[in-house]
Parts: sequence; C-alpha cells; structure tokens
Amino acid sequence: MRYPQGGGLTAERRQFREELRGQAAERFARDEASSVIAKDLRVSVRSVQRWRRTWEEGGPRALRSQGPASLPRLSEEQFAQSSSGTTSTSTKPPACGSSPRPGTG
Repeated sequence: MRYPQGGGLTAERRQFREELRGQAAERFARDEASSVIAKDLRVSVRSVQRWRRTWEEGGPRALRSQGPASLPRLSEEQFAQSSSGTTSTSTKPPACGSSPRPGTG
C-alpha cells in the first residue's frame, strides 16, 4: 500500500527522497543548472528549485528528512482489522434491483 494509515510516505520512500536531495546538494555545490539536475534525478524542476533554496539557506543538513508529517491515526491492530474488512460496523449496500421502485409494486 502506498499510503499506509492515511497518508504520507513510507520510511523507505522517505529515505529514497532524502538520497535524491543529497545527490542534488552535491550538484548544487558544483553550480549545476536546476533543469539538468531535475532531468537526471527524474523529479520536477520546481522540486529542485525548492531544494536549492533550502540548501542555500541551511546547507546539506537542511535537506535531510524531517520524518513523518504526523503520527498514525490507527494502531497497527486497528489498521490490520480495517484493511481485512472485518469491522463490525461494515454494511453492504443493497444489491442492484433487489428492491422495487416506488409505485411499481
């Protein structure tokens, strides 16, 4: 699942993005163009421009991941239960054509 428990990136994906920003930082130091970096790293030019501004203001450490944006809303047990479809409050919609239209029966 891409967005476990309601949003954000997985730990692996955060690590991958941090590595991309690190590669970009090395290239910022060589004064490479944002468009070239974006093309090589397969990200948007706008992302590279934001990373460059952050790098200029705080150096390479400023590009490190800040961790997840928020804590999970569900416990692991609650998440497992909800994804397995065994919740006690689940109701199925009526089957198509199972009830007659008003005024026809």
